[in-house]
Parts: sequence; structure tokens; C-alpha cells
Amino acid sequence: MRACVAGLSNAVFKGVSQEVALYDLAAVEFNLLRACLDSEGEITATELAEILPVDTSRITRLVTILVNRGLLRRRRLPDDRRVVMLSLSEEGKEMTSRILQRLELHDAALTEGIDEDDMRLFESVTYRILTNYAAMQKPD
Repeated sequence: MRACVAGLSNAVFKGVSQEVALYDLAAVEFNLLRACLDSEGEITATELAEILPVDTSRITRLVTILVNRGLLRRRRLPDDRRVVMLSLSEEGKEMTSRILQRLELHDAALTEGIDEDDMRLFESVTYRILTNYAAMQKPD
């Protein structure tokens, strides 16, 4: 099982890396942009660190890079200047959406020839594994 999961993970990761490289992004930068898009508004760096497998100091560096590229915006809360809210710029939204469309094509190519029943079974098993993993992460 381990080799199968590693192979699948590699196929997905390499596909994402190749697609985002066309936009001069690293996969981790794209994942941060996608998390901001998924938040449908603003999100803090702390919230991003909970979503992404990246520590907060790395999040801070990535945010700076993406702000400098004009893909991300920062806004400090007026009542607590320590809190920085992050959101995608219009350019960031457009780029992230374009990349997601390209990734849908990549996913379709990966799943070509797999029928709906097999995909539902795969999704069900994956969901159960992720649920087990989440339960393992909770403190006793």
C-alpha cells in the first residue's frame, strides 16, 4: 500500500509542480494562494499554517514574496495592529483560477479510464483514511 500511495502522491505533486512552474510559482506558493481563494475572503497567517504543512515563519516569507509579486494583499486590523489579514489581489484570483482549470485537465488525464463507481470507492476509502489520520492528531 505504501508504494501505491507514494506513487499517487508523486504523480499529483509533480503535475501540480509542472503546472504552477509555468506561472513562475512553487507548489507551496500555489497552495497558499489556493487556501486564500478557498477562504472566500480574508485569512490570517496562523490560519494558513493550520491548513498548510508549513510553519508560520515560512508562511511569513511566502506571504512577502506573493505580496511583492502583487498576487496577495495584507491588511492590518484597526483594533489590533498585530493581526494581519491576507487576501488575494485580482491578479492573484485570476492566476489561481487559471491554474486550477489547468489542474482539472491534469486530474482528468490521471483518472482517464476509471469509471464512476471506482472513483466513488476511491474517494470513500481516501476519506476514511483522512478521518483516521485526523483522529490520530488529536491529543488524548
